[in-house]
Amino acid sequence: MLSLHPITQKEAKTFIERHHRHHKPSVGSVFQIGVASEGEVVGVVMVGRPVARMLQDGYTAEVTRLCVLEGHKNACSMLYAASWRAAKALGYRRLITYILESEPGTSLQAAGWRLLGKRGGGSWSAPSRPRVDTHPLEQKQLFERTL
Repeated sequence: MLSLHPITQKEAKTFIERHHRHHKPSVGSVFQIGVASEGEVVGVVMVGRPVARMLQDGYTAEVTRLCVLEGHKNACSMLYAASWRAAKALGYRRLITYILESEPGTSLQAAGWRLLGKRGGGSWSAPSRPRVDTHPLEQKQLFERTL
């Protein structure tokens, strides 16, 4: 049986560092939530300010990382739903997240999130500011929950 638990930012970052498939932990977060099975943490979510500056209106938050160990059915949906409840309780009116285009988004849809469409992708590197890409470069899908 899965259960939600408060988790520190340090604990969430450590979990993500060890288990996330393609990203490092987010630098910071407004809050984070853990999900456990039989007392053992099997997933975490980190929620912070939107990465895109144009979305930083004070009422929008973003799920910046979600990481769940394989084989824990419904854990992702549970974390997405809990994130929206917590964000609303803190006064946020909108919660967004991006997933890779190759990911189905089943957990988000099960938790009541709405697909807005494809966004971004590609490299952040530019001739004037070269960077080494350590993340997937495919397009993303943007999902949201709103009041």
